[in-house]
Amino acid sequence: MKRKISYNFLIKPVVILLGLTAAIYLILWIETVRPSDFGFYKDIFRREEIIEKRKSYPLKATGQVLSDEDIEIAKIAWRYFENNYQLQTGFVNSVDRYTSTTLWDLTSSLMATVSAYEIGLIDSTTMSFRLEKAFESLLSIPLYDNKLPNKVYNTITLDMTTYDNRPTSKGVGWSSMDLGRFLNLCSRLMHNYPQFTLQIKKTLSRWDFESAIENAALVGIGLSFKDGKEMRVQEGKLGYEEYCAKGFQHMGYDVSNALQYTDFIKFIKIYGIDIAVDSREVKYHPGYNYILSEPYILDGFEYGFDVHSRELAYRVFLVQKKRYEATGILTAVSETHVDTIPYFIYNSVYVDGNAWNCVSESGENTEHLKTFSTSAAFGWYYLFKDPYSDLLFDHVRDLYHPDLGWYSGIYENTGVTNTALTANVNGLILTAINYKLKGPLLKGN
Repeated sequence: MKRKISYNFLIKPVVILLGLTAAIYLILWIETVRPSDFGFYKDIFRREEIIEKRKSYPLKATGQVLSDEDIEIAKIAWRYFENNYQLQTGFVNSVDRYTSTTLWDLTSSLMATVSAYEIGLIDSTTMSFRLEKAFESLLSIPLYDNKLPNKVYNTITLDMTTYDNRPTSKGVGWSSMDLGRFLNLCSRLMHNYPQFTLQIKKTLSRWDFESAIENAALVGIGLSFKDGKEMRVQEGKLGYEEYCAKGFQHMGYDVSNALQYTDFIKFIKIYGIDIAVDSREVKYHPGYNYILSEPYILDGFEYGFDVHSRELAYRVFLVQKKRYEATGILTAVSETHVDTIPYFIYNSVYVDGNAWNCVSESGENTEHLKTFSTSAAFGWYYLFKDPYSDLLFDHVRDLYHPDLGWYSGIYENTGVTNTALTANVNGLILTAINYKLKGPLLKGN
């Protein structure tokens, strides 16, 4: 009789081998697919890491009487906006004497105007004239693809331009980050100064905000650095994404996915501090995952921290303090203009897999331009009561030109002043002082 051969002894090894193969394939798939391509599977792979929060924070009290020094600081900052105001359009140059602006920098300028009024530097007539003129121009600007504001405009002609201020009939795309911050300004004006509501609504009615939202997340249009082709990409990483989404939310748009801090969060230990960073690295997903001071500072000043942003912001502040304690290098990092090529850099706590990395917008290494940021120093000083924030302030308290405004910072490697003068830096300083006077600026007079 022919013997029946049993293959049972092979089943277990084969099952194990198949299981290992499947696991390896799944890991490779997760590592190579971009998070924006997950689609239906996004929720399956969402990282809901628990953020352990402290019980107290050294937040400075607000609703305080301004000191003589506060007023003098504000006056110096306001001089930038006096010097760079374009009377015929109501726009302000993003950089001193350079007739170009973005919607983000225009928002900084208009926020600065409201703060200057609330601090007492200008009267209501001046504030109203400047705001009305700017919104009049916004009502007439050409739009990218007839949908949303272009990323850059000439402050005199209102033409759409490239980043080097060359006119372009097509434009270079739109930024949902800029739009979100601008909507925050609109919310603030409609809440505190309802006389501007009709004009604001008329302006916004031209803009197709739904084009900047996809699956309750924010998307922008940009041109590829490689071939100039149009790209539609998810915009904003941890910090910026949530801050800018709040502007859309305040105006009634569903951006619930963009508002979630825990969607793509992971933690990197730097100097013993667990820093929350965005897991969407640029090699798998368009856009760099900069961890910077600015979005958290602006969130605190404009909205008031929520339970998540307060903890994440304090960790970003604390790790800069720890770097100083470990190296002796005073550290206040953020995005900033610089007074040399490439003229704009992102000096980060973390970006593209590395701590304390400094890169240009295109990802080029710019370590030689690492800058102690004036805006970050002022921001942390007016937010946190801490000996380190005092050190930051002391380092920049004389970093200004009395007739031009506050400079952007100090180069870390040389100690030389970064003499770039910008709307963003001087606007944030005015916002910081107004925060001391009033508290979170969206919450009312």
